[in-house]
Amino acid sequence: MHSDSFLDLCRAAIGSQNVLTDPADKAPYLTDWRRRYTGDALAVLRPGSTEEVAAVMRACHAHKLAVVPQGGNTGLCGGATPEPGDAAARGTVVLSLQRMNRVRQVDPLNNTITVEAGVILQQLQEAAQTHGRLFPLSLAAEGSCTIGGNLSTNAGGTAVLRYGNTRELCLGLEVVNIKGEVWDGLRGLRKDNTGYDLRDLFIGAEGTLGIITAAVMKLFPAPRARVTALAAVESPRAALALLAIAQSHAGAMLTGFELMSAMCMDLVTKHYPQLRYPFTAHHPQLVLLELSDSESEEHARTIFEKMMEVALEAGVVKDAVVAESVQQSRDFWNLREHIPLAQVEEGKNIKHDIAVPISRVADFIETTDTLLQDAFPGARMVTFGHLGDGNLHYNVSPPVGVDHDQFLSHQDAINLIVHNSVHVHNGSISAEHGLGQLKREENRRYKSEVELAMMRAIKQALDPQGMMHPGKVV
Repeated sequence: MHSDSFLDLCRAAIGSQNVLTDPADKAPYLTDWRRRYTGDALAVLRPGSTEEVAAVMRACHAHKLAVVPQGGNTGLCGGATPEPGDAAARGTVVLSLQRMNRVRQVDPLNNTITVEAGVILQQLQEAAQTHGRLFPLSLAAEGSCTIGGNLSTNAGGTAVLRYGNTRELCLGLEVVNIKGEVWDGLRGLRKDNTGYDLRDLFIGAEGTLGIITAAVMKLFPAPRARVTALAAVESPRAALALLAIAQSHAGAMLTGFELMSAMCMDLVTKHYPQLRYPFTAHHPQLVLLELSDSESEEHARTIFEKMMEVALEAGVVKDAVVAESVQQSRDFWNLREHIPLAQVEEGKNIKHDIAVPISRVADFIETTDTLLQDAFPGARMVTFGHLGDGNLHYNVSPPVGVDHDQFLSHQDAINLIVHNSVHVHNGSISAEHGLGQLKREENRRYKSEVELAMMRAIKQALDPQGMMHPGKVV
């Protein structure tokens, strides 16, 4: 049989134990983290080296099988699982990169680290720390997501304000193409103008153009001190005023600026009462700020105190509390990181990962909140995110007492309201989670035909048979 000869090739290339065909063995790889999408596949393949990835890709190409690359499978848009149905079961494989988990090189003088795609983000952070360096990408799933997945979706996280998205943190890639050829672009260069920037082409492509197998990532000197604080403000507009004050006083020291609505804090304290809300009064919005200083904690605190003095005198900030210990700093960040977990505990909701120009964030929230309340009275907006770079997680929960599945039946209508508002405010319907299969069709509504045609041309050039990650992005 067609499948038997293919599986034999794979077993010879990567070992029988790494070719999973039993339904129970395949199951963890076929359903996404949110359990919204379940697909099927002929096999799950687990290569352990670039050479093994190349051998598998050559076999897939020869047998005309579709390939679904997968890292930690922590995505929120169904971008790492195959399509369902008999066709997928016969003609698709999942290629898991979890065994490719080695740190190949750390170069402290060049401030770079070379890692394989299956390295867990937290392990990369820890490897940097052992050399007195910082790898600044940080997000809630860092204990399970992989750097390959971060690159494929151009993940953002909490430090984009200072360090940029994953794209800005990457200097070079190693990629296996659909034919099983290896492009070695692992150059730790900050200047290289020798042709088209292939690196940026593969970052954010969600595995639709080739398999990222390794990357050279930037490192930074570890800061000598961090100051973390929570500030209470009346509105997103006041939060933007605080951002302007913070940037004028702290400059590049400002590494985190997170907005959290009262509804976020209500859900976190309801489902995680051990996480203490640090204010005696109830505030409409909180801002989580973090300064990272290369000089000293005293220097950072002096700047922060001056910044808060100006903000309080201007009436921008109503109250503020500064972390007095490493543990209290973690407690503040736990309030932020537990928002998605609290939403899960509360029940189903309709998620939006959007970006608008920073200057238009308040306008977007005010306008869209009103539109949603008019259409769905009582809907609860769980709004939080990276205000410093214009990225909001603008999530909509059902009104109290309304059946969650019934409310989810309105998802298309709610998405249309939110995404139309994003478009009006000159934004993007996907800031850091990617498109996957969740937003692929939605994306076509807001992209021009010229832009879509260029994307299709790139896809056609690198994957003419549409074998790489079918049903995703384009």
